[in-house]
Amino acid sequence: MSTAEWAEAAVADHAADGERVIGSEHRGREQQVLDRIDKARRRKARVREERITLAHGAGGKATHTLIEAVFLEAFRNPLLERMEDQAVFTVDGVNGAGGNGAGARLAFTTDSYVVSPLFFPGGDIGELAVNGTVNDLAMSGARPLHLSAGFILEEGLPVADLQRIVASMAAAATAAGVDIVTGDTKVVERGKADGCFINTAGIGVLERDVTLGADRVRPGDVVLVSGPIGDHGVTIMLARGELDISSDITSDTAPLAGLVDTLLSATDGVRCLRDATRGGVATILNEVAVASDVAVVVDEAAVPMRTEVRGASEILGIDPLYVACEGRMIAIVDGAQAEAALAALRSHPLGAGAAIIGEVKADPPTLVLLRTEFGGTRIVDMLIGDPLPRIC
Repeated sequence: MSTAEWAEAAVADHAADGERVIGSEHRGREQQVLDRIDKARRRKARVREERITLAHGAGGKATHTLIEAVFLEAFRNPLLERMEDQAVFTVDGVNGAGGNGAGARLAFTTDSYVVSPLFFPGGDIGELAVNGTVNDLAMSGARPLHLSAGFILEEGLPVADLQRIVASMAAAATAAGVDIVTGDTKVVERGKADGCFINTAGIGVLERDVTLGADRVRPGDVVLVSGPIGDHGVTIMLARGELDISSDITSDTAPLAGLVDTLLSATDGVRCLRDATRGGVATILNEVAVASDVAVVVDEAAVPMRTEVRGASEILGIDPLYVACEGRMIAIVDGAQAEAALAALRSHPLGAGAAIIGEVKADPPTLVLLRTEFGGTRIVDMLIGDPLPRIC
């Protein structure tokens, strides 16, 4: 779909006889909007607020501005500039997987977990911390090896709760095939933390000659999701008991390294993998569109979603495309290998609900478009503000 074609569809008016009438002035106005969006996205990031707000941690525009204007500006280097969830690098003089002395390609990541409540249907903060770190490594194609775990504990936290969290982490690490090999503990005064915060770091090894990233996507690629979206975010919101809504839905938290291995074994056409955590599917696709200077067009009817997630999202007035997952990934693959990739995902228990949800186009660059179930088309922008509660 070209810019002109998309603009024509997006600004369509209906005449009295029900037929679509598109004027040249409408096309011109829509092109101006697209040009302004493109200009704004290419402008150097600058934090306008004087103080940090919750929006800066929501995974949307404010988060990306904070990262680019403060952290990237201060720490700039080629590895960080890729803006992936992990850094991939070669350690010279260290034997690779084959023990041939050629050097090992390693992936390294870090993350922090501040979920409330600490225990929720389908998981807890400990399991979340292990799976989230493992998944960030796996999205680079790496096999996760070792994790660290740093605990910030609030005065008054029941020891039984801490033991339950640590036991959950141990079980999750065993299931994911990793070891927790180092850590740290700090205790803060009552009221200075939500019971327990966990910081992790992880390291893995790349045993395949593969380079994945949001900047490697090309027109003609297709977008897949490994299963129903939004389960984790909706579970956390309902678990807080503030909405008086009952549901059997549980978090989808899971380690995805095995699913990634199955996919990469089946096809060499994978361009990019991302776990759709904070900011959801919409945020991931916006990052891809900007990094590769492409358009991503999503078919709303094709996006898998549980009835409970759809219903809760409607009640809350939120778009499920922005709701976090903790056991789902987005895979963007060469269009010629889309069916092979889909079959590979569906052959694994964690990918049984996989679906092709969209395609990559050349135009309009840097935008994500949604073909709605009503036949229209709308822009899916980066999340603005902080409409969702803290979920990871």
